[in-house]
Amino acid sequence: MRVSCLVTMPARETLRSSAAAAFAAEPSGLAIDAVTDRAGFVLDRTFPALPIAGTHAGDVAFEAAAPGQAPVFVARGTVETNRLDELGDRQSDFGVFADPEIGTFIVCPNNAPVGGTADVERKLDTAGLRAKGLDGKGAALAIMDTGVNLAHLKSRGLKHKLSRRYGWAPPGLPWTPGAYAVGHGTMCAYDALIAAPRATLLDFPILHSTTPGGSVMSGFLSDALLAYSYLLSRIRTAAWRFSSLVVNNSWGMYHPSWDFPAGHPGRYADNPNHPFNLIVGTLARAGVDILFAAGNCGANCPDGRCQGLVTNTITGANAHPDVLTLAGCDTKDRRVGYSSQGPGIAGMSPDKPDVTAYTHFLGSEAYGPGRADGGTSTACPVAAGCVAALRTRLAAAQVPPASLFATIRAQALGKPGPGWNPDYGTGIIRPLPVATHYGL
Repeated sequence: MRVSCLVTMPARETLRSSAAAAFAAEPSGLAIDAVTDRAGFVLDRTFPALPIAGTHAGDVAFEAAAPGQAPVFVARGTVETNRLDELGDRQSDFGVFADPEIGTFIVCPNNAPVGGTADVERKLDTAGLRAKGLDGKGAALAIMDTGVNLAHLKSRGLKHKLSRRYGWAPPGLPWTPGAYAVGHGTMCAYDALIAAPRATLLDFPILHSTTPGGSVMSGFLSDALLAYSYLLSRIRTAAWRFSSLVVNNSWGMYHPSWDFPAGHPGRYADNPNHPFNLIVGTLARAGVDILFAAGNCGANCPDGRCQGLVTNTITGANAHPDVLTLAGCDTKDRRVGYSSQGPGIAGMSPDKPDVTAYTHFLGSEAYGPGRADGGTSTACPVAAGCVAALRTRLAAAQVPPASLFATIRAQALGKPGPGWNPDYGTGIIRPLPVATHYGL
């Protein structure tokens, strides 16, 4: 059986040219032959070379991620599963890394909602945020998901904005920003706008992948890698007009069987030097606020895709030290049973989740009348909206993501016991005390 994988190669002119044209109107693809003779690896020539700022997490810098400066490039292809070890022995100038399937974090949609949008607004004190002028104006909210449906958001009473200039869709998927089927991505957009109604949505339908082997409401990590590379290419241009960028990721890898085997040098789950984890760190150091859902493998009510595994389930970029990782609770401040519990997998950041946000309330009704917005898929954009609201008047140059996230953790509503907690992180997100802390 062949599986999708990522390969890294040292910089060369053909790779720089491919990367420079990656997001042009008519990308040129990848015209190289050097890697096709490696252990049966077959290159995907529709996938461009993408610049990576380095090979180790501690070395990456935003400036080195440009096509003309990057020391390393990543491409995509397929390999026979019985030859992974053979490729793994060649990790010198040619590295091979997992390209696992990724899925949305929604669960238990048939359970009755607990409260509604108004309850979330009250808990977050969005009225207090508005009184301070913190409504997300000038901030961009990238929804990395299944695509957004603006007509549905309008039907729910939202006066939204969406940029058709910025955003991206995987190759083979029609680029129709704001006009995708109502579903998970629309739910996330609605939930993010609760605290930041004047933020501008950016539509990234990465979970409608056309990569072979994908399924409905899933994609591959390489699709997210492309989207992140796109954002890196855009925020460095003079045309970029947003004062801040917040990236919502309500998805992740449910089970280790989706990954390379434990011990393989190209594994994703616990490898800070995987290309996707490197690009996440690069974007964060460029001043971008990145949020990930903790997952739905909590001990009380795990999703079936967890296959019974309920420990060490916060993995990969969901456990990245530079992101804010969200657990979920209902509007009565009770942890929802499916919310993945910490610590994060060994090799990544252990103190995950960072904080908790609201889920399982009546909100977007993207799944039908009376159906809850659920999963840590909802908790993540609720928190992303809080971050976008704070960024209305809090520049990343003044307070970088790492500092803002530290303050969000410090100002979270208390949970049982002092310090960090594997169920709640440091507590439930409260944006208004964070605003007060910064004198907003």
